[in-house]
Amino acid sequence: MLIAMDQMDRYIARNVLAAIVVVQFVLLGLDITIAYIGDLGDTQGDYSALDVLLYLGMRLPWRFYQYAPVAVLIGALIGLGSMASSNELTVMRAAGRSLARIVWGVMKPVLLVVVVVLLVAEFVSPRTEQYAEAWRLEQRQGEGAMLTTRSGWQFEGDSVYRFGAIRADNVVLDLTRYRFDERRLIEATHANRAYWEEGAWLLEGVTTTRIFDDRTESDYQPAAAWETALTPTQLERLLRDIESQAPSELWAYANFLQSQNLQADQPLLYFWQKVLMPLTMGSLVLIAASFVFGPLRSVAAGTRVFYGVVTGLVFKYVQDLLAPASTIFGFSPVWAVLVPTLACAAVGIYFLRRNG
Repeated sequence: MLIAMDQMDRYIARNVLAAIVVVQFVLLGLDITIAYIGDLGDTQGDYSALDVLLYLGMRLPWRFYQYAPVAVLIGALIGLGSMASSNELTVMRAAGRSLARIVWGVMKPVLLVVVVVLLVAEFVSPRTEQYAEAWRLEQRQGEGAMLTTRSGWQFEGDSVYRFGAIRADNVVLDLTRYRFDERRLIEATHANRAYWEEGAWLLEGVTTTRIFDDRTESDYQPAAAWETALTPTQLERLLRDIESQAPSELWAYANFLQSQNLQADQPLLYFWQKVLMPLTMGSLVLIAASFVFGPLRSVAAGTRVFYGVVTGLVFKYVQDLLAPASTIFGFSPVWAVLVPTLACAAVGIYFLRRNG
């Protein structure tokens, strides 16, 4: 009987995993097709329609990570739903298979998906996203293109910095430094560029304005040293899209912001979203199982998938709403991730226990 039980686990896992893979391929295919059509308007210079396709291919790891929770939810619904439609789940229950054991059989392939997703989020997608963006910008603008045009602000000591952009070769463009004596502005420095050479920054095209009570003084230097603890990696994290960063990068960036007495809610929010991905997927599996064994067990497969998509969207929207709420009301970003996750798990367990 134990061997038969193990075979049942493998059979459930095989059906659910196959459904998850198919759903993931469908979602990625639809997303890439829509994105390709939308990005064709961006072709210019050496950036052709084929290059658009190559760029989208480079971003596949990031898209895989983004759609993994939805694929798990719909895949579990389809895999379990197909077994329910063919009365296989009924036979398993009649053979003494408990509902909890069936759900655990569904969880096993999801654990494999979780491991793959976490590895992609940490080691693959941050690198491919950075390379894809730099490659596309260089194709469109030439060598040394800007890695990002998203400006950023940073506090350090008695100074506030504004950075215009950072290029793929670690050159910072349009740098402005404001120095304060308590709350009074005493100096403003603007540099056209900042180069990272041999472990130190060198400013180019530096204009410094010193502000006194009765006058201002300005001077210009073609080059000057920039004494700062900021490194190219930290500046890249500041200016790069925070969603695409690895969990370890988000944690390091959050610690850096906290060491500067700055709010770190946003990097912590994305950090907890990625680290708690196993709990998120587990709660979605419980919801999917409750749909199959609970109130939706007698409806058509298409209806179950529809409700699964709606549930996934509601889950995402609740997380998106709680994210800014954590900043406004001052509670930890981890709760913005845990509350919808625990709510999904509680609803799934309730329906499973009621129908188990």
